[in-house]
Amino acid sequence: MDYTHNTHNSVPYDYEDIDRSLMEALWDEGCDLFINEPLSVHVNFRLGGRVKLFVIPNSLDGFLNTLRLLRERNIEYRIIGRGTNILPSDDHKSYTVVSTERIDKVEYSNGYVYSTAGVPFKKFCLIAMENGLSGMERAYGLPGSVGGAIYMNAGCYGWETSENIIEIDVFDGRKVFTISNFEAQFAYRTSLFKKERNLTIVGARFRLFQGDKEQIRTLMLDTMKKRYEKQPLEYPSAGSVFKRPRPDFYVGTAIESLGLKGYSIGGAQVSERHAGFIINKGNAKASDVFELIDLIKSKVRQTYQVDLETEIEIWK
Repeated sequence: MDYTHNTHNSVPYDYEDIDRSLMEALWDEGCDLFINEPLSVHVNFRLGGRVKLFVIPNSLDGFLNTLRLLRERNIEYRIIGRGTNILPSDDHKSYTVVSTERIDKVEYSNGYVYSTAGVPFKKFCLIAMENGLSGMERAYGLPGSVGGAIYMNAGCYGWETSENIIEIDVFDGRKVFTISNFEAQFAYRTSLFKKERNLTIVGARFRLFQGDKEQIRTLMLDTMKKRYEKQPLEYPSAGSVFKRPRPDFYVGTAIESLGLKGYSIGGAQVSERHAGFIINKGNAKASDVFELIDLIKSKVRQTYQVDLETEIEIWK
């Protein structure tokens, strides 16, 4: 990824606006810092405003100490993994964003695989396959990081992240400790971490099973083929926009029945391939996506008496 920043007068922050002592402390931790960083280069949707300070720690200790520093100074922050499920608004943001992308260690021992939060989920699946470990086949191609998948209990094709998790290492601002799968309160597209924002996912231990490497590879390729056939992966998006409100209600089918498939507002469009996705056809603004979301919610409510809830994370 090409990390760029711009301190042109048209944006509200510059180097002098950032606390020098904070910057020096973060440099001491080995972090890379970016001022006025456009979130559009960090989220799959390729849109959104700039953030005052974007921090990329280069080690797990640096990541944890970064969070400690920000909490000690009462600085608002948000954590980003691969940015695949985030819709940031168009305006400039005063909060700090901390990336987990370089916290990417995977260890394998006796059927258990431990992954830190920043590991791309696709990479995690490939490592499992290379070691002849089964259990992640239906997850192959799932976008985002391991931490993001845990946070929202991401799922696909009848599988959910929580199925393979044994325990999770979390950070509460002071110390790292371990919680069980049960304590993580997993449910459909949610977890404890959506409610307890003071807890940060550090990593998790997954239980996988010995299998035939070539058979695992074949199943993974079949999963990826399904993705390319049914999802608009050639366009920027944040994946499926809405949660399924109940098991028998298919959101994409409902949206299509309302004649909204292919409907556009500005550069944002309801995908012609899968109506459950909103895509960036080019130069879309977050406001275009918000308008489409509101329109879909309104039409579905009027026709089906169903209130849709977004699956994507909206950053104001």
